[in-house]
Amino acid sequence: MGSRNKESDRYLFVKTGPASAFDMFDAEAEGLRELAATKAIRVPEVIEVTVAGDEARIVLERIEFEKTTTEIERLLGEQLAAVHRCTAEDFGWHRDNTIGLTPQPNTQAKDWISFFREQRLEFQLKLAASNGYSGELASLGRKLVDKLPDFFDAYDPVPSLLHGDLWGGNWGAVDGQPIIFDPAVYYGDRESDIAMTKLFGGFGPAFYEAYETTWPLAAGSEARLKLYQLYHVLNHLNLFGGGYLSQATALMRALL
Repeated sequence: MGSRNKESDRYLFVKTGPASAFDMFDAEAEGLRELAATKAIRVPEVIEVTVAGDEARIVLERIEFEKTTTEIERLLGEQLAAVHRCTAEDFGWHRDNTIGLTPQPNTQAKDWISFFREQRLEFQLKLAASNGYSGELASLGRKLVDKLPDFFDAYDPVPSLLHGDLWGGNWGAVDGQPIIFDPAVYYGDRESDIAMTKLFGGFGPAFYEAYETTWPLAAGSEARLKLYQLYHVLNHLNLFGGGYLSQATALMRALL
């Protein structure tokens, strides 16, 4: 929703929810600030996160989007690679957040395979089982979890700052520049962000060409992209139901 700030005479963007959503909004705000601190790409300015009575809200700069162009997509590729160059000592983040409305644990770890196994795949698979999706999904999931080290035989990712939920609806153009928003920030394998861009579309060839020119992906990335897409497909299964079950099992079979 939009509202007008009388003191600054500008329009703001406000998201509201129950008071219990305060932590989710606060984590989103902190993620935006962490991305902004890189000075590599534009994000909406955070005005405030508040809770009053039974309502929480996050107040952001309101963006008037422009039509994207090939040049803006090229800039997005370059700037995302610059964001990914911002690294940390550990994978994860100092706090948990959400991916959509699903909790996203980010307990910090030195080892990427363990982090991705426990806090991404196994977390989603356990949630799926609690939602009634077991059987073949659980069986394939166990096999895939055991196989994870095979995808990293000659690849040792660094903990890169990630947007975390970079689908086509979470970026746009303003003032001739790309802007990204609605993050699920953590430090992880940069290929995770690229995998999400390829899951639902919304990114053209110029974006990928610019990213690859700025920081090429490592050998074996195609298989790992499918692995990282599985995390998001499982999350969609848990959020939206059985329509994503066949996609999840198909991805698992392909990876195995």
